[in-house]
Formats: sequence, structure tokens, C-alpha cells
Amino acid sequence: MTKPKPTPTEPVADLIEPVVAIALAAGEAILGYYGPAADASLRRKADASPVTIADEAAERLILEALARLTPDIPSVSEEAHHAGLAPPDVGRRFWLVDPLDGTKEFLKRNDEFTVNIALIEDRRPVLGVVYAPALEHLYVGAGPGTAEERCGGARRPIAARRPPAEGLTVVASRSHLDQEMLGRFLAGHKVSETRNAGSSLKFCLIAAGEADLYPRLGRTMEWDTAAGHAVLAAAGGRVTVLDGADLVYGKPGFENPHFVARGLL
Repeated sequence: MTKPKPTPTEPVADLIEPVVAIALAAGEAILGYYGPAADASLRRKADASPVTIADEAAERLILEALARLTPDIPSVSEEAHHAGLAPPDVGRRFWLVDPLDGTKEFLKRNDEFTVNIALIEDRRPVLGVVYAPALEHLYVGAGPGTAEERCGGARRPIAARRPPAEGLTVVASRSHLDQEMLGRFLAGHKVSETRNAGSSLKFCLIAAGEADLYPRLGRTMEWDTAAGHAVLAAAGGRVTVLDGADLVYGKPGFENPHFVARGLL
């Protein structure tokens, strides 16, 4: 009997646990620098954003591990891109890596920083792992209905929700918030609560059915959003630009326009 051909999702599914293991190892490396020693390793990049030795150590670990795991798939990562080391042509399938998303939260020691690893295929995120090492929370998604939260050895499926009758729970950036722009965007919406959160955890709160809307009306890069986007999409949510089109990846310069992440609105 002829063996049936594997479905396109099977190779992606096979990558989930190896990528989870890579994210866990990167998180452990980051925690080795978490605390007062982080200040001594702080420097500023050309765009004035902060970077620490923890960012660099985690990125090195992740990129080396991904190269062993999938030597035929190129990787784009935050620090390598800033150093001018991004691959010249990513093709239709590539990794997007933010080794320490929320460096400002890391430096503030509020625990809301994450390791982000995403696989992009045909401009869309098809696998994402978001790991918050200080909180010991990990989120993963690799296609519709696969979103999952892992904490303390327990695993549970998660899904975006329909907004409750009392109104939307809106999540906003803790360190990059323009209150005036957010207020204008939310005019006409029934909002019951606004929560601040750091890093890609905002996507995960919507994916877990704990929030409904995350408007980002400021500058972000693709590695900031791809892993959280994949988790949210797996949970039934969407990430769109302001005209309603899906946010896509592999754009020139890897810079995102303004976007909105949402649950079942």
C-alpha cells in the first residue's frame, strides 16, 4: 500500500517541542543575568533602544540551536539585524526571533519579558512560542485549535473569547503607550477595563481569553509580534493592520505598521 503523503502541517507540528526546548533554554540563560547585574551590562543601540548581555547570550543560544534543528531555514533576529547580519533573502520560510522581548521590563525587574520564536511561511506566522521565564509561563500555537498555555508542568488549551456584555478588556503596552492616540482609537468602543502588560504577553492574554483587544499605534518590528501573533491565531484571534488586512511578515526592513490584535470581535 502506498503511504499517504504527509500533510503540510505535520512538519510544523514536529517542530513544536524542539522549539519549546530552545525557548526554555534561552529563558534559563536570561535568568542567569536577571537582577542588579543586568544594569552593568546595559548599552544603547543606534536607535537608542536598550540591549543587555542577556539579550545577546539568549540570541546566540537560539540561533545556534535553530541552525542545528533546521539548517535549511534562515533566521532573522533582533540583535543580528541591528548588527547588519540579517540574511539577504529569507525566502518563503524563515524564523523570526526576539531573544528578549521587553528589555525595559527586564531592567525594571517586573518579570514581564519573554523569549519569542516564530516560524514564518508564505508571509504568515505558522508556529509561535512565547516564554516568560520569570513568570514560568509558556504559550505555544501552530495552527488553528492548537493554542496552549504551559505553567508549572501543567498544560491547558486556550482560546480567544467573545467580549463579555460589560465591555472590552483592552491591553496596552506598559512601556510604549500613547494615551491620547489610544483614547482616540477606542472612542465608540464599550471598554470595561484597560490593562497594561509588557512584551508579547499582550497577545497571549487575548489568546487565553483574558482580554479582547490590543491596539498598537506605534513602532514595532516583526520579531516583536510574530510569535504572539502565531499563538493568537491558533487561539482563534486575528492581527490586522488598521484597514482590516492581515498583518504579514517579510516586509522591507521588517518593520510593522500600526496594527490591532483582537479576539472574537
